Amino acid sequence: MSGKIRVAKSVQSISFDLRHQDVKKQWVVVDADGVILGRLAAAIATLLRGKHRPTFTPSVDCGDNVIVINAEKVKMTGHKAENKNFYYHTGHPGGIKARTRAHILAGEHPERVIEKAVERMMPRGPLGRRQVGNLKVYKGEEHPHVAQNPVKIDFAARNSKNKRA
Repeated sequence: MSGKIRVAKSVQSISFDLRHQDVKKQWVVVDADGVILGRLAAAIATLLRGKHRPTFTPSVDCGDNVIVINAEKVKMTGHKAENKNFYYHTGHPGGIKARTRAHILAGEHPERVIEKAVERMMPRGPLGRRQVGNLKVYKGEEHPHVAQNPVKIDFAARNSKNKRA
């Protein structure tokens, strides 16, 4: 019995695990004026988790702090603003209520539409809740985080599909 003996070279995988104390967070500002809600929420969820960094570790909060301004000016494709509902319960029997996204955007707290969209794209559990806490959404142009020197990201200019005219 003759044949070649194949020697497989062992590939050493180099793993890098970031620790909580080694994380360096940045502050980022995103303008939601005319931007599609789903695309914006997906990009924000990526920033909050830290998946855009080469040092991403799934079990560590290594994402950035994200500030969203102009929450009331976010857009949706199709008829989602009028047809999709947010359901909530009052706590009383038969107390299920529904509001459309357009009703919420026109109301007193339009930032809740973006908060819910991002929250539902994040993992469930203690780490996901902690990462969602790094999201700050504001109704107008003003925000109280000027002292953190946030970096402005022009999300609408990244892709022509990100913005509605």
